[in-house]
Amino acid sequence: MTTVQEAADRVAAPRPRGGIVQSVNDSLVVAKRNLIRMTRIPEMIIFGMVQPIMFVVLFTYVFGGSIQVGASTSTQAYREFLMAGIFAQTVTFATAGAGAGIADDMHKGLIDRFRSLPMARGAVLTGRTLADLVQTALTLVVLAVVALLVGWRTHENLGKVLLGFLLLLLLGYAFSWIGALIGLSVRTPEAATSGGLIWLFPLTFISNAFVDANNMPGFLRTIAEWNPFSATVQACRELFGNLPPGFEAPDAWPMQHPVLASVIWSVLILAVFRTLAVRKYRSAV
Repeated sequence: MTTVQEAADRVAAPRPRGGIVQSVNDSLVVAKRNLIRMTRIPEMIIFGMVQPIMFVVLFTYVFGGSIQVGASTSTQAYREFLMAGIFAQTVTFATAGAGAGIADDMHKGLIDRFRSLPMARGAVLTGRTLADLVQTALTLVVLAVVALLVGWRTHENLGKVLLGFLLLLLLGYAFSWIGALIGLSVRTPEAATSGGLIWLFPLTFISNAFVDANNMPGFLRTIAEWNPFSATVQACRELFGNLPPGFEAPDAWPMQHPVLASVIWSVLILAVFRTLAVRKYRSAV
């Protein structure tokens, strides 16, 4: 009888999994849960697309032709100069949504229930950020279509264009971990939304996203040139072939090597804030 019972226990017991395998599986389960939740609340996706589309239309038709980039003031030159900045701003502004979602789960006690399960420690946050990455990718696709409709064009091969969008997604994923840390550090989703946006406005506007950094005052120009956001914007402009006629890149290292600088900044932000967020996850209440 004992032998039969032991054999049954061995069959019923789950097979042990390695740490990495378990972490990946748990993360994918949580990501699926969040993606299903997004499909049931389509307003989240729709409203997330409205702001970047408004920025495209406003900057293209209101400011286009009145802002000099390089040696040109033409609307078409500014339109192509602008789009990399709008794309980068869109992926970074998703940070607020990531923080608010995690804060909402904290507020409802869902995080506490996850922590009581035999899950990998970082799986809940990784799953959440992966789901946000999928939403960001969808938003970028829609935004690119809108940009094409208003006259934006790329002038490089498909491989370089895709690399530019991959850099954008890498930046967005890295910044989503900043949002995760903010969401775990505040008490309400409203506070997470405010905390996720208040620092993004100076980050995105003291940059080369909407204007030529060469025209900024000295101290602001230095900040803009070493801004991680600016590196990705400059990299995308080069990869999309959207540098305006007569444009000269600043002498700062990130602006001379923007693709490499973009990768370094994104990986560094990801490594630092993922570590901090997972550590905070263990103790957040």
